[in-house]
Amino acid sequence: MPDLNALLIFARVAETGSFSEAARRTGMPISTVSRRIAELEDQLGVRLFERSTRSLRLTDVGAEILEQAQRSAEISEAVESIASNRLSEVRGALRLSAPPNISDNLLAPLIGSFQTAYPAVEVQVLITDRHVDHISEGVDLALRLGPLSDSNLISRPMLRYRHRLVASPSYLERKSPPLHPRDLQEHRILAFAYWSQQHRWTFERGDERETVSFRPKLTMNDFTGLAALLAAGGGIGELPPIVAPALVADGRLVEVMPQWRFRTLDLLIVHLGNRHISRPVRLFKDFALQMAPTLVGELPV
Repeated sequence: MPDLNALLIFARVAETGSFSEAARRTGMPISTVSRRIAELEDQLGVRLFERSTRSLRLTDVGAEILEQAQRSAEISEAVESIASNRLSEVRGALRLSAPPNISDNLLAPLIGSFQTAYPAVEVQVLITDRHVDHISEGVDLALRLGPLSDSNLISRPMLRYRHRLVASPSYLERKSPPLHPRDLQEHRILAFAYWSQQHRWTFERGDERETVSFRPKLTMNDFTGLAALLAAGGGIGELPPIVAPALVADGRLVEVMPQWRFRTLDLLIVHLGNRHISRPVRLFKDFALQMAPTLVGELPV
């Protein structure tokens, strides 16, 4: 895994277009900046810059890596800003509830970054799809897909996104891609579900709305498992964009019927009233609202 400091130096060089200016801004010797970039290129096995005596230009792969390096820089700066205010001395316990399937790409890195800034805070996480009772179960904060039905709870939107209908290129080579929701009846559908006998999806296209009922070839109450089956060519299914995003980014899954869309959802951070909220809870809430969009990047809405 690339060294975070090396990525931050790379981002500074790319942003300034100069080793000397990057060295000045980071307070490092030019030789150190140059060496760290060379080491990063060796580690990644790619050339990040095209160099000449008069110019410095990002390669194509360097431009792709820069986006990730800039996100790493934003996270690092946020953590350092918090630590510099001596908030790392905060102590206490934090009990979270969150739905399945967001652990890998959102919850785990979010908690990891938070505990880097606040190492004395103990975090307990309950992963469940049900709506928890904040009082009887002692849950401080819950991540939940909105809207809320309980008016006694306070919520703030953390992320907004829509699920996508996806399939692998290999599956779409065997079966003609659907153009309209009713065409899905001719396809193998893999669906997220519990022991439900009723399966339907509702799609929107502008002012149009279309609901289709179907009998899936496979159901599973785990989007991560469904993502692997879909990537293996098992059929067509829906996925949240925060589950296995690399499969779409790498082209192993592609969006099907992109003009017909699922409705947009809000991932909320929810808690009881503000009067007696503890310091660790308040800090994690603010931290999550700030950092979640940076961690997951741009999402489809």
